[in-house]
Amino acid sequence: MSGYLIKNANIVNEGKIVTGDLLIEGDCIAQIGQSISVKNSTTQVIDADGHYLIPGMIDDQVHFREPGLTHKATIATESKTAVAGGITTFIEMPNTVPQATTIDLLEDKFAIAAKDSWANYSFMFGGTNDNLEEILKVDPKKVAGLKIFLGSSTGNMLVDDPKTLEGIFSKTNLLISVHCEDEATIKKNLAKAKEEFGDDIPIDQHPIIRSEEACYISSSKAIALAKKTGARLHVFHLSTGKETALFSNKKKLKDKKITAEVCVHHLWFTDKDYATKGTKIKWNPAVKTEEDREQLWKALLDDRIDVIATDHAPHTLEEKSNGYLTAPSGGPLVQHAVEALFEMHHRGRISVEKLVEKMSHNPAILFEIKDRGYIKEGYKADLVLINPNAPWTVNKDNIDYKCGWSPFEGATFRSRITHTFVNGTLCYDNGKYGAKPKAERITFNR
Repeated sequence: MSGYLIKNANIVNEGKIVTGDLLIEGDCIAQIGQSISVKNSTTQVIDADGHYLIPGMIDDQVHFREPGLTHKATIATESKTAVAGGITTFIEMPNTVPQATTIDLLEDKFAIAAKDSWANYSFMFGGTNDNLEEILKVDPKKVAGLKIFLGSSTGNMLVDDPKTLEGIFSKTNLLISVHCEDEATIKKNLAKAKEEFGDDIPIDQHPIIRSEEACYISSSKAIALAKKTGARLHVFHLSTGKETALFSNKKKLKDKKITAEVCVHHLWFTDKDYATKGTKIKWNPAVKTEEDREQLWKALLDDRIDVIATDHAPHTLEEKSNGYLTAPSGGPLVQHAVEALFEMHHRGRISVEKLVEKMSHNPAILFEIKDRGYIKEGYKADLVLINPNAPWTVNKDNIDYKCGWSPFEGATFRSRITHTFVNGTLCYDNGKYGAKPKAERITFNR
């Protein structure tokens, strides 16, 4: 059987870095050792001296815009870009057109991914005010989980009926992921901004409109409901320091019933960046203060926050160039997330071992994903090689997103992804895409 032998890599796995070799045969990791010899003449040898070898990132929150919004992105374009960025598995959100709020519509998305995706995949089922019956049909062994918007965002799938929410939390055994922003607070703050600025609201008002209070009210209510009903709750994209106090590090992740995620942009940008980045960093929830960012980092490092994700949500540059009231929220991130996080390592923020825990191990634990997220013999060969000393600058010429822009344009990263394997296929090699891998629908140990 042909395959790949990666030699002299700094293998990062389960809190340790060990220099050694790794053999890929077929779609799996066949052997890990100090000195592995090539037994098959067709095995390709890669000298990874000085490079980190990590399990591919499992991104638990992306918006790939298909079906219905394919002028912004498609499953094919964004998953291909994701593997260039070291993401080998993604979980995509339901706010497409049509919204994935029935079993049939959800399976339509799985069918697209089976044909077009470069990375392994699953999808969230969408909760609404009136689809509880359909939610109860979802098989948790086949679907990543349920997504509920407790604050309006792109696609407006807002669930705001308290009785409906309690019914969903009480009756489903799916993992429930939530977008938490309080709609009444946002509307009040927006009305106040319109009184002051009219229709020409400055972008720096975004974290004031979609405020700390809006986030905290919603998150605390969701957590209280989860505790009341016993639901398994995962809170997406924390953006405030205040919210971090709602989460605990007293239990191991596998034993937690309530977990949290932070996104790359909330770890990187602050409200000071609106002056130069404008609506390119308009996200929901909003990028907030430097103090909020510091508190998010603190909670990530002490394990109150469990997972790092991207919330990759591309829009065209034309759409994002509109004024505050009409520019959509969201931005493209999958190509640059891992390298941006490694830049944070270079700056002394976080160890490589901790990054791998939050990007790869913990999503696998949290979603109970089978045979992925670790570097272990017998596991799927979803692997990424990173050169920690290969500086490069993000610019228009090296951006692969369909939308053609990045909030990281002009940033220089000291690390660079050199190789990405998906199920044993070398699909990205030193800036060039290789063979399209046979991406798989991920399965769950549930």
